[in-house]
Amino acid sequence: MTPEATLARFREYMVGPSRFMSLMSCFELGLFDQLRATPGLTAAELGERAGVKPDAVEQLLFLMVKEGFVAQDTDGGYRLKALAQVAEKDLGRARAYMNLIKVTALRQLFYLTESARTGTVVGLKELYGAEGTLYDAVADHQDLNDSWLTLMNTVTANIDPWFFSQVDIPEGARVLDLAGNTGLGAIHTYRHKASDGLTVTTFDLPEKESEALANFEAAGLAEHLSFIGGNVFESIPTGYDIVLIKHFLDMFDHDDVAKILTGVHASLNPGGQVHILVPVYPEDITDTDNYNVDFFPAFFIGCTMGQGGPQKLSVYQQWLEEAGFKVTKAITKDASEIPPDVIPVQAILCATKVA
Repeated sequence: MTPEATLARFREYMVGPSRFMSLMSCFELGLFDQLRATPGLTAAELGERAGVKPDAVEQLLFLMVKEGFVAQDTDGGYRLKALAQVAEKDLGRARAYMNLIKVTALRQLFYLTESARTGTVVGLKELYGAEGTLYDAVADHQDLNDSWLTLMNTVTANIDPWFFSQVDIPEGARVLDLAGNTGLGAIHTYRHKASDGLTVTTFDLPEKESEALANFEAAGLAEHLSFIGGNVFESIPTGYDIVLIKHFLDMFDHDDVAKILTGVHASLNPGGQVHILVPVYPEDITDTDNYNVDFFPAFFIGCTMGQGGPQKLSVYQQWLEEAGFKVTKAITKDASEIPPDVIPVQAILCATKVA
């Protein structure tokens, strides 16, 4: 890459935040919804409906016209262009990612450098007075909780059918869903892998228990599902045939991942298996079609944990072997099966406990 090309690439980074917020504001002001309902509205008409000066509407829509999301007619009216072809369901999924980025990332990333230096999420402390991680803060701050939980439930619902199609859970197995939050993963486990005698236990912080039990009851699965409160770094319940680890390992650096995997090894019966779902970086980190590396390093260090981030699939395999497991499956989801607006590229690792 020439110096000129490098500097031009820098420019793409410089305009990134303003591009993002211009698009987000058009959604939040309802401009796209108004144009979907009534094509041909002028900036003045859009501004009147949105309670915004026409000048501001016009400024925000300049970028939308440039990108081809919206078109402007010769008489000054606007209509959806590329956006008109996108299904509402798909837009809703993309909006969930955008809302997460706005609420949990955009402001907090101002403090990314300080977060990297201290190993703490400085932005949460500065903006919310919150100590600890995002997952601590969501308990006390509704905006963070709504943004994070909405997307996580969507991600879980979308990825679980693929996950459960790839993993083996024997009939009548005792399953532990590690860090299973409020039980959605346990519900999905039973529904996808139901068998006589199958039980699934959600293991997470004690304050999640009441909501998890309510979710089990609402799903009509209370007799098959249970909850145990605790901390994975203190003690993991034992006597399980299968342990599921989903959306969790990437939150930590190597030392903590090693502690988790060692604890899981001890929790499993002889010959038991661990099934892991985790976003991964491509083996060739220069792969421009994989956006995990664009997003997750800053997100985990600056917005959620003060540490962590995904690894390459080969690295997770190595860490499992170091913890006493034999890897039996390691696959990455086919990129062609992932909606183009979705950031995470997920992988599954299955491994058996070695005595």
